[in-house]
Amino acid sequence: MACDEVKQEIERIGPKEGKMFGVLVVEVNGGLGFLAAYSGLLEGRNDWPYFVPPVFDAQQPDGYFKQKEREISALNQHSSSETQNLHKEMSQYLQLWLFQQYRILNAHGEIKDLVEIWRDYHQNPKIQKKFPLPPGGTGDCCAPKLLQYAYLQHLKPVCMAEFWWGPSPKSEVRYHGEFYPACRGKCKPVLTWMLQGLEVDPDPETSGFLHQGIEIVYEDEAIAAVYKPSGMLSVPGKTDDYSVATWAKERWAASMLPHRLDLMTSGIMLVAKTPEAYHHLQNQFAARTIKKKYLAVVEGEIQQPHGVIDLPLSSDPMNRPCQIVDYEHGKRAITEYRVLDRQQSPTTHRPVTLLALYPHTGRTHQLRMHCAHQEGLGCPILGDELYGHKADRLYLQAESIAFEHPTTGKRLHLFCPQDKKIWPI
Repeated sequence: MACDEVKQEIERIGPKEGKMFGVLVVEVNGGLGFLAAYSGLLEGRNDWPYFVPPVFDAQQPDGYFKQKEREISALNQHSSSETQNLHKEMSQYLQLWLFQQYRILNAHGEIKDLVEIWRDYHQNPKIQKKFPLPPGGTGDCCAPKLLQYAYLQHLKPVCMAEFWWGPSPKSEVRYHGEFYPACRGKCKPVLTWMLQGLEVDPDPETSGFLHQGIEIVYEDEAIAAVYKPSGMLSVPGKTDDYSVATWAKERWAASMLPHRLDLMTSGIMLVAKTPEAYHHLQNQFAARTIKKKYLAVVEGEIQQPHGVIDLPLSSDPMNRPCQIVDYEHGKRAITEYRVLDRQQSPTTHRPVTLLALYPHTGRTHQLRMHCAHQEGLGCPILGDELYGHKADRLYLQAESIAFEHPTTGKRLHLFCPQDKKIWPI
């Protein structure tokens, strides 16, 4: 209901570019109310009525930041090395000064500036050396603005949501009106501080899953092939969660995994029982002689029966683990697809399409991005919370794998168990 009211206000303003908006429900006068915010600037302004103000207003024309910004811009008219060094020094100092003006509260009433928050969160010396200051725009996203205003007004936060409004950026995947989590790169360090003192739900990245359903598909003295269920890690994460690698070590002490599947992707995985088998399989993956077939159920109806998607991908540094289409710095990613079947979703009653996907490269989230991105198929995989919409699971499965056996040299072609198929849904 609160989001619907905010959307009406956005329509009244009529922004031309896509943007993230946020809503925070708060306790006020014994009842509930809500606050609204937008990320960064809206139509070049940070002072729209109805929305909370920025944590720090750096846009005042006669303010210190804008004055120094004009001084730095004036140096661009000179090209000497001395001037360039001065330009760099002044820019770095101004950025440091700016972040020190963001005095961020948490629910305990404690205050830290963005520089302190950043350094306390990233305590790894290598990260501190590479990224001594927060990225530009940190502190200007919806969630920090909403929480800061609530704390200043002595309002108790209850729940919060952010949604995208307008056209998607060319490099990312965003859907008009859909809800998304706060970004990792800029917001996670800040929110880790700001949420201290509030009772919050467990972090889904560290709360783990109920890991059940690993099945052995094939086994001999050198290798095994297993079925990994959706929601299980291939290898232990930062919190040492149970994983396929953990499960394999319990059975075969010397076992190693020559490849991985994403957390929410189900399907067939290879396990090497000996170092020799491991290196042999690794070499096959490096030479791209191992052939994998995935099945994916995508939203919408794909008309072209067969095609190839060629979109370069790179990591989104501000929103890991998400990927972006990056023609300048991205690595080439190629996916072949074939339409296998179509039906209506029994839950949404909208068309869905079953695809066979053949990755010719192995980039992170390659299949998910190639399906979802507007320059790919423009149809996200069903249940893809990063690039599409939530469902009971991610409908992406590593259905088969073909490779040379590391000791016999025989070509093996292994498949998922029949009772684990993701189609029909």
